[in-house]
Amino acid sequence: MENKLYDVIVIGAGPAGMTAAVYASRAGLNVLMLEKGAPGGQMVNTYEVENYTGFEKISGPDLSMKMFEHTQKLGVQYAYGDVIGLVDEGKTKVVLTDSYKYQTKAVIIATGTINRRLNAKGEDKLAGRGISWCAICDGAFYRNKDVVVIGGGNSAVEEALYLSGICRKVTIIHRRDEFRAEKIAQERVAASEKIVFELDSVVESFNEINDKLGSVTVKNVKTNNTKDILCDGAFIYVGQDPVTSMFKNVISLNKNGYIITNDKMETNLLGIYAAGDVTVKDLRQIITATNDGAIAAQNALKYIESIH
Repeated sequence: MENKLYDVIVIGAGPAGMTAAVYASRAGLNVLMLEKGAPGGQMVNTYEVENYTGFEKISGPDLSMKMFEHTQKLGVQYAYGDVIGLVDEGKTKVVLTDSYKYQTKAVIIATGTINRRLNAKGEDKLAGRGISWCAICDGAFYRNKDVVVIGGGNSAVEEALYLSGICRKVTIIHRRDEFRAEKIAQERVAASEKIVFELDSVVESFNEINDKLGSVTVKNVKTNNTKDILCDGAFIYVGQDPVTSMFKNVISLNKNGYIITNDKMETNLLGIYAAGDVTVKDLRQIITATNDGAIAAQNALKYIESIH
């Protein structure tokens, strides 16, 4: 265990975590930010962001880096850490990673979400061999090839647009006959000559050819008819699940695993806060995540002052 006692440990370096770190550092607190991946969370996997105030259009990786650089200019300590547990010892909390134990007065959990799987036949075997959850990461492998995108929300539609600029053909597979994505994004995919639609359909299996993805079998949910769609790549965007398994015996979660907070971003335990997509909320966007992070940091400061 580190002998050092931090004022605040922020778990996660997405927009919520980085904003919390900025506000806590500017308040004069000693802040450690732990992250097991690249700074930015889901932002890193987003080709373009067009609804974050002040930036008409910016790539997800660029916005992530701007936020991270802001934390570093303020002196936020940043460390790699795969958090596996959290212990509440009253005025002191212990954050457990796979390598260290860190002590702190307050914790802000901003672990976000991970992409949900379909649990279709062949998905596990072909993950990384044709199946991806990140178009900006892997899209270049499929230049001038045929791909499918599975989903009907903003992520699916926006990444299909991105892939249409690289790939020969993009087929969007969606289980309903209408999309949940924003209207402007829907209009853009409808106008693209490279994008076609397979609606009212679900993926039954991912099929292997020569040790990699060769096609997907889809079933029409209204007719029960099945068909094979030849493709070199498949990109899955069917929602997210919260990263909270390491906290399930410590703080209150709802039935879907999201952290329950009040309007101060307080959990059911004093000194432990949560912010961003990992919490129970109606709108999961970058701008709402940053809002949560600022509120969590401000209330963590008040808590720390109250225990002195």
